[in-house]
Amino acid sequence: QVQLVESGGGLVQPGGSLRLSCAATADSGSIFAIYTMGWYRQAPGKERELVATITSTGETTYADSVKGRFTISRDNAKNAVLLQMNSLKPEDTAVYSCNAHINWYNDNDRGYYANNYWGKGTRVTVSS
Repeated sequence: QVQLVESGGGLVQPGGSLRLSCAATADSGSIFAIYTMGWYRQAPGKERELVATITSTGETTYADSVKGRFTISRDNAKNAVLLQMNSLKPEDTAVYSCNAHINWYNDNDRGYYANNYWGKGTRVTVSS
């Protein structure tokens, strides 16, 4: 099936930077296309919220709280989405999860699938 593997989370001081990455793989098949990809975050005791998205044509959206500080991009050669996070604030502390709409082929059942997939999340902590 399809897996989304996130990396890049960690501990950083306020004003610092982190770069998150999310790579999509289909171990039992082939990925034909990746449409919209995005990052979401969830802080303790709060609901999950959208951070940023990017379409297959490069159109981006951002939450108002991160505009001017975060930049989302794609690395199509690696089936990956990146999130450059600058000027980090304590309120950015959360578990960040990758989401992607993917069209792929399953070698085992010889079926085609198109769905939204989620990564397990990577933790970002902004603290002095």
